[in-house]
Amino acid sequence: MSAPDSNPLLGDLDRALPFDAVRAEHVEPAIDALIAEAQANLDAVAAAPAGADFAATFGALDEATGRLETAMGLVDHLEGVLGDPSLRAAYNAVQPRVSAFYSTLGRDERLYAVCERFAQVHDLAALAPDERRFVETTLDGFRRAGVALDAEAKAKVQAIDVALSELTTRFAQNVVDASDAWHLDLTDEARLAGLPESAKAAARAEAREAGVEGWRLTLRPPCYVAVLTYAEDRALREALYRAYNRRATEGEQDNGPLMGQILDLRRRKANLLGYADISDLLLAPRMVKSGANARAFVDDLRARSEAAFAAETQALQAFRAERVGADEGPMAPWDVSFWAERLRQHEFAFDEEALRPYFEVNGVLEGMYALVQRLYGVRITPLSDRPGWHPDVKIHALDDADGTRLGLFYADLFPRAGKRAGAWMRPMVTGDPAKGVPHVAVMCANITAPVDGKPALLTHREVETLFHEFGHLLHHLLTTARLRGQAGTNVAWDFVELPSQIMENWTWHGEALDLFARHHETGEPIPADLLEKMRAARTFRGATAQMRQLGFGTVDLALHRDYDPARDGDVVAYARAQSVPFSPAPLPDDYSMITGFTHLFASPVGYAAAYYSYKWAEVLDADAFTRFETAGLFSREVGRAFREQILAQGDSADPAELFRRFMGRDPDPEALLRRAGLAA
Repeated sequence: MSAPDSNPLLGDLDRALPFDAVRAEHVEPAIDALIAEAQANLDAVAAAPAGADFAATFGALDEATGRLETAMGLVDHLEGVLGDPSLRAAYNAVQPRVSAFYSTLGRDERLYAVCERFAQVHDLAALAPDERRFVETTLDGFRRAGVALDAEAKAKVQAIDVALSELTTRFAQNVVDASDAWHLDLTDEARLAGLPESAKAAARAEAREAGVEGWRLTLRPPCYVAVLTYAEDRALREALYRAYNRRATEGEQDNGPLMGQILDLRRRKANLLGYADISDLLLAPRMVKSGANARAFVDDLRARSEAAFAAETQALQAFRAERVGADEGPMAPWDVSFWAERLRQHEFAFDEEALRPYFEVNGVLEGMYALVQRLYGVRITPLSDRPGWHPDVKIHALDDADGTRLGLFYADLFPRAGKRAGAWMRPMVTGDPAKGVPHVAVMCANITAPVDGKPALLTHREVETLFHEFGHLLHHLLTTARLRGQAGTNVAWDFVELPSQIMENWTWHGEALDLFARHHETGEPIPADLLEKMRAARTFRGATAQMRQLGFGTVDLALHRDYDPARDGDVVAYARAQSVPFSPAPLPDDYSMITGFTHLFASPVGYAAAYYSYKWAEVLDADAFTRFETAGLFSREVGRAFREQILAQGDSADPAELFRRFMGRDPDPEALLRRAGLAA
């Protein structure tokens, strides 16, 4: 056990995050101490006298759990990027305690009484608009959390919250472990025919690191995507497809039973709180307002996309049939990406691999920073005086035009064993730049890594990923919201993707690409004809891409609104059946993508009943970007407006109102369809 004065998790984390100093033995004593500290803070709020002002009630409530949240967030982050068994064990030990603590907070009658009394005795209209909104959303949060439940029901909800935290943590860890456990070693280079040289070099490096001959294929995204898109060996594509879509389905890592338990617990919690299902409970405070509205939104986009999707599928099947004949049988899921890429090359004479030499990772990052600096009037500079958690981590500062340090960010971009898959941004510290405390965030991805001393050359999709996550990061670092609970990305879940998804738009425009898309050897920009082909191919199979996302949203809502194990049977089979209409090829009987779907099941809430929000936010971002297109891609005026009216505000105003302030009207859903090539 570490003494408090030597425990890095008990230091001033707002001033310095000790990524390199946290050890497993620090976790339990620190988290236990910080839970006690947070509880003491809450007890002080509960004892606030009648007539206490906003700062002594809602303001103090907002700050009460800050140190605990930062420390637990740091531990959670390290557990997800280091693959340290001892740290995982320590994290698993404290998570139920943290979950139990937060579960009781929302149903604390003493705190609710203080907050309700404040609303009754104070003139809310006299409060600042952000304070008035915080009062309203906090009281609503208490009610939706079940503050009015009797003691027995509260105990049941708390038990459910603790169980959900444990089950969803196991789900996420099972996906990491199952992904890391699978590999395929090859010594016959002929089986790698069609793969880009970059993918082959990475596979050889994997084998060399593992001490085996030849090439090692893994389920990490750069390898998996390359094989499914380019490998001529159909059996090889099938092997990786089946392995990826059967992750976490066997033995101790079988997530199927966990999913059933998670769905049951979410349903029971919703019922205890007076809701028909978890979608209505979770979506009530979001822009969409209800599960029925979310489903109507998804179904409407599906209806607008199905005819084009069918036509695209038929065209792909015909193209493939002309080239393989009847010997290979009907198109299978592991054929889709391969033949879609060949069809794209045929129709547009465009191979995405031709872009790699122009997307060297450091050049991409520097160009992205230059774009942000032009749009928002900030300055980004590298730092070398702060510790990270791995040699790959790069640290930068983001300063305002007047020199004020607004934030720090840590970028960890390449895949490795033990690191969670995918890409994400995580707020670590909500600071107060005016007082010299910058905001802090981490940005993680699993993009193509440098191999054998050669630079990391990215696909355009990976470039989009970096821009996407950096948009989230800007949302956090540029916040000026005064209340921690309203700052940065603490917004409605179906609004949070607007700042991230809008950033992707610049990666399709030559003016912006000229900032960073330079050949890594010659320094030449992307040739005009290649850029034209890339842009022409942007809407290639746009309906298929849209249906894929709508499929995930449909499965999500079906699981959280409709699924009944007594009636519908096995949850994996049920999810597979829901996915069928959205797949261009028949799904195999063992298709179990859902057992690796961390968006839905890797945390107690996450994107549960909310996967629709990606498309919802796409409607917002497609429409909002038209203002930049009209005024100029680098318009400082529009950039200033987006920074001030969207990025800076957090949840200090209703998101629909923030959008109206920026655009002067409600969203136009046709903008998304036009961008996807599905409307004129």
